[in-house]
Amino acid sequence: MTATAFDSLRLPVELLDNLHTLGYHQMTPVQAESLPPMLEGRDVLALAKTGSGKTAAFGLALLAGLDASAFRVERLVLCPTRELAEQVADELRRLARGLANVKVLTLCGGQPMGPQLASLAHGANIVVGTPGRIDEHLRKGSLTIDTLRMLVLDEADRMLDMGFQAEIDAIVAATPASRQTLLFSATFAGLDEGDDAQLSQGLDVVRNPVVVRVAERHAADTIDQRFYAVGDDRARYAALRQLLLHHRPERSLIFCNTKRETQSLADGLAANGFGALAIHGDLEQPDRERRLILFSQRSASILVATDVAARGLDIAELDCVFNYRLASDPDVHVHRVGRTGRGGASGVAHTLVGDGERHRLERFVADGEPLPSMSALPNAGEATPFAPPMATLQIGGGKKDKLRPGDILGALTSPGGLAGDEVGAIKILARSSYVAVNREAVRCAIGKLEQDKLKGRHFRVRHVRH
Repeated sequence: MTATAFDSLRLPVELLDNLHTLGYHQMTPVQAESLPPMLEGRDVLALAKTGSGKTAAFGLALLAGLDASAFRVERLVLCPTRELAEQVADELRRLARGLANVKVLTLCGGQPMGPQLASLAHGANIVVGTPGRIDEHLRKGSLTIDTLRMLVLDEADRMLDMGFQAEIDAIVAATPASRQTLLFSATFAGLDEGDDAQLSQGLDVVRNPVVVRVAERHAADTIDQRFYAVGDDRARYAALRQLLLHHRPERSLIFCNTKRETQSLADGLAANGFGALAIHGDLEQPDRERRLILFSQRSASILVATDVAARGLDIAELDCVFNYRLASDPDVHVHRVGRTGRGGASGVAHTLVGDGERHRLERFVADGEPLPSMSALPNAGEATPFAPPMATLQIGGGKKDKLRPGDILGALTSPGGLAGDEVGAIKILARSSYVAVNREAVRCAIGKLEQDKLKGRHFRVRHVRH
């Protein structure tokens, strides 16, 4: 047994058995360095690149000593965005499958209070949520955390950047002084620079923490970074279009520096035939959620986003990242680039640099070599814009209607329906469901779902395009 094997940890046998079922045998570096002190009850402050296994690291620590039979809130995870909170909650549920009676509850803003109040009335072991909504429940008295034993701040620096200082302070004040505290992030200036004292600025919540730094932020052999000089904005858009047409990524993420440019660029790409969607802070939560589902189900090929909107999105198998403009800060650039090449996979990051950005370039390109111009871009020839391989259908029923993925898959693949490989990811929400199907099979899929009953009922079905 190696020192990095999960079996080397003092974890409940149910957790270990489930890890083996999930195919988890060897710990990633951040897991190997942070799990032993976390399991000993130490406070931990960790920095590791995106996709390094941070969620599973603190997730196993949360679950290892949980007393599910007590049915009280013993664990609290704070996340900057609803999307990250839901991803963390889903991963915790997956890790906890072998444990009995573990209830994980998400409490996030942008959602009605009523269902959350009803869920809280039934109790929970682990709460995952955004600082604003958690603070609101504490003030209303609908959530109490005086029995809390572990507090996790995921993407802690981003929560400060988003203005959650007061809410975090109020939440921490409501926790027992004896709690264990874990801070995780992909970018944290003080930790990255080795000045541990800086980490207490704005987040005075850890006591004598074990500091974990995973030295290799983004391996050069897994992410191929390419920079291009593009001059003015017209040339910038032409360069992006040429790169998209040449590489034809099945899924790519384009970063912009402002919400206005994010929406404008996505609209322009969509008007030119690309399957592009925008995600930024001005979107209503249902629109944001729907667009992320479309992208995750491969029904959109391109997601154009601001840094704040993209923070915490767990997007697997991202072919490329495009920096439409150079980031304002090197740490932000590192986080952008780290969206591709995750989990040891290879990836490509293209950065377009205009004349007005040259003065900042030396912080990103150490060798100082001149940038290739647009003439060095790969020739896209007569290539045409590409459509995503899948289309997404929305069904007007969800968890509240007892729908499960198997019900939808069974209806779609019943006699006269689709082949199994024509059905993609299925996402079940509280009152609606989304299923990805082969783009050429949309009409047949809608017909099957409208004709066949799900749980003895007929539900509305529509093709979601944006």
